Amino acid sequence: MSHQNQDVSKFLSYVLRHQPESIGLTLDSEGWANLDSLIACAAKKGRILDLPLIRSVVENSDKKRFSISDDGGYIRAVQGHSSKQVDISYEEQTPPQYLYHGTATRFIVSINQDGLLAGSRQYVHLSADITTATAVGQRHGKPVVLTIDALAMYQNGFKFYQADNGVWLTTAVPVTFIGE
Repeated sequence: MSHQNQDVSKFLSYVLRHQPESIGLTLDSEGWANLDSLIACAAKKGRILDLPLIRSVVENSDKKRFSISDDGGYIRAVQGHSSKQVDISYEEQTPPQYLYHGTATRFIVSINQDGLLAGSRQYVHLSADITTATAVGQRHGKPVVLTIDALAMYQNGFKFYQADNGVWLTTAVPVTFIGE
């Protein structure tokens, strides 16, 4: 991804996941923003975007963080929201036996005490493979990958969802379902 696309991706993540109001943008409850409104609101704050640039970011993102609606008029972040405007209605799914959570070693004491909590986000994010979880953990420091007994959680009444980009979501992971 080019430097310009990376910069735009970070901006879109911030606006579509966390602070749409920072540029005067409104999201619907499913997280969708009108593309024309996004471009206009960004321009008012000095950020120049256009449809080809936004489409390039969406299409070339290795993490597939964004989705454009079938009619091409709207964009949203597929997961990771902390904005109270958004409550995407994901379809409940049965998870595989194990899912993985990448974190940094400095968070292990807290996780061993409290489990995995969504914090300011709506969900805890889990990966289907160790490689992805390791990459996530590296963003926060020295990585450690935790193994989550997702199927046991599900069998105990915990709900799981999967975002469009393959990230697994659940509201919290109690310590009893976490292994290293």
